[in-house]
Amino acid sequence: MSSLDEFALIQSLNYKKQSNNFHNKLGVIKGIGDDAAVVQTRSGSQLVMTCDTMVETIHFNPYTMLDEDVGYKAMASNLSDIAAMGAIPKYALISLSIPKHYSTFRLKKIYKGLYECANYFEIAVIGGDTTKSPKHLNISITLVGEVESNQALFRSNAKVNDLVFTTGYLGCSAAGLDYLLKVKQKQLMLGQIPMNFLPLVKQHRRPTPQIKAGRILLQSRRCHALNDVSDGLSSEASEICEASNVGFLFDEVKLPIHPQLREYGQLIGKSPLDWIMYGGEDYQLLGTVSKADVVHIQNRFQQEGIPFFIVGEVVAQKGVQMKDAYGNIKKIHKKGYNHFN
Repeated sequence: MSSLDEFALIQSLNYKKQSNNFHNKLGVIKGIGDDAAVVQTRSGSQLVMTCDTMVETIHFNPYTMLDEDVGYKAMASNLSDIAAMGAIPKYALISLSIPKHYSTFRLKKIYKGLYECANYFEIAVIGGDTTKSPKHLNISITLVGEVESNQALFRSNAKVNDLVFTTGYLGCSAAGLDYLLKVKQKQLMLGQIPMNFLPLVKQHRRPTPQIKAGRILLQSRRCHALNDVSDGLSSEASEICEASNVGFLFDEVKLPIHPQLREYGQLIGKSPLDWIMYGGEDYQLLGTVSKADVVHIQNRFQQEGIPFFIVGEVVAQKGVQMKDAYGNIKKIHKKGYNHFN
């Protein structure tokens, strides 16, 4: 890292990335530059808070991510947790642990991606912390959102006979990661990637958190349970099942498969279902809704141009199961991504 002191570095990374008018609009009383941030919240609402960390060599490396993408994805992964509650993201605090070999130039590129995501979703970056790291970069983001009082969506409200839905294609991020690890070229630019596999790499590097979808589901007051797909469909389904004391029965035929995901699977001889069920980092939403209300929600999603797929149903038998094209049912035992592997 360069010889900049902590305060100069913070100013360098954050200077003029967001205007005072933008902060004022979001109720920021005091942002970066004091011991703590102060914000004004509305009456009739509740705060929703989450924290997520990305660690170099665990979540990213020079073969899989560009520096700008690291910052973007660090912010996006936190946003996905807010989306899963049906909340509106508002404020972010960024903590960096920086190894000596990281230049200020590289850190600025990371922050460029971070602010691209923050500004797109209208999030005020209002503080954080910086410290040294012995070997690898760590970036941790605490995100604060807002939701109408007593309206937040939880994992624990799925009901037997509900239909299970997802808000988009799954498995693309994991397949994109697989491609990048096989190519193993440092700082691989998008222009160097074949067009047919570009959507997979983009989904891994710059996933889109489903904030609008989460808001539609909350405002409909018809969504029962909701979770974001960060660790694979199997893991997220298990979390809802355990919290709600129910089971999920997925229909293999109804699971949407992106055309490029299918093509890449055929190329390397792997079933797309492996990435869909166990891959993770898609940051789509997985939830349940009653059969009586599903058409209403489908229509709302169609109006907004957001994908909405019915992929199964909630059953009384605990755990996660899959029905294949022939009607055979098998239990899904394997979980998705494990943060401690």
